[in-house]
Amino acid sequence: MAETSIQPRGFHLPEEAVRHARTFMQWPVSRRVHPDPDFLDHLQSTIAEIANTIVAFEPVVMLMAREHAIPSRRKLLPQVDIWDIPTEDLWARDSGPLFVVDGQSRLAIANLNFNGWGGKQVHRHDGRIAERIAMRMGLELIDSGLVGEAGGVETDGAGTLIAHESSWVNPNRNRLSRAEIEARLLVALGADKMIWAPGIVGADITDYHIDALARFVQPGRVIIQMPEEIDPQDPWSRAAFETRDILAGSTDARGEPLELVSVPEPYDTRVRSADFVAAYVNYYVCNGAVIAAEFGDRDADRAAEQTLARLYPGREVVMLNVDALGEVGGGIHCATREQPAR
Repeated sequence: MAETSIQPRGFHLPEEAVRHARTFMQWPVSRRVHPDPDFLDHLQSTIAEIANTIVAFEPVVMLMAREHAIPSRRKLLPQVDIWDIPTEDLWARDSGPLFVVDGQSRLAIANLNFNGWGGKQVHRHDGRIAERIAMRMGLELIDSGLVGEAGGVETDGAGTLIAHESSWVNPNRNRLSRAEIEARLLVALGADKMIWAPGIVGADITDYHIDALARFVQPGRVIIQMPEEIDPQDPWSRAAFETRDILAGSTDARGEPLELVSVPEPYDTRVRSADFVAAYVNYYVCNGAVIAAEFGDRDADRAAEQTLARLYPGREVVMLNVDALGEVGGGIHCATREQPAR
């Protein structure tokens, strides 16, 4: 495995709904990150449930240091493969391998140089996962020239990216202009057009990843989770409407307008803390299924399930209680990373 600088060479990041070879996930173990042992055990059980669900549809690899393999088997099905790659936390979307393909059966890993969301969290192991997987799989590791996280950018797989500036044009990650960051992202992910919305700096650990609000379903179609009305006193509400308006007024790389499909926010949730993340759009598309969260709001949960079934015909929609992830700021999409089939 050799690390090379990013340059236009035909690699691109496919949209998530393409066929996968496998899913990668990470086993959370750090007591510095999760000091309460009971909560950490609950978090591991939640990650195991997601993996055990996905493995019915496609292979799953769980990353963890060797010493955790035996105890983790009390929670993981035997079909879930374990690789001896040390981890601290569970966010495979951000610290895991970002696979890119070239259409000629070549696979590589684009390195976004994960730095713990701008130095907010320990990442001695998580910061090396992409490098270690590239070495284990014998893949080229391509340096993007950026610091960031894959959860902070969405692709339609056909040339268009969307992102919040707050996760990228931020000195805790990159001391570059927006134009320079955009140029490097387009090359790293093999895209032609970037659509930016401002986002929010500093309100959460991610600086507002786009995948908690809006996702590409396919070229030209975006699912977005919206509150009922704008609350001028709520920065999240203001930012959601701002992003929606920008997307509604944008065209993709083909010059076509974006169709926005809204899902409502849940309000009657099991967890009521102010920083709880309850994002239906933070789902994961795997082979034959969509794995999504339910939050205990019967009407909103049903509406989200029906919308996902309509947007992904032919796939089974599986709704899981992953409240533990919401309590630490993320969801199912944040905890998974796909390897596209070659």
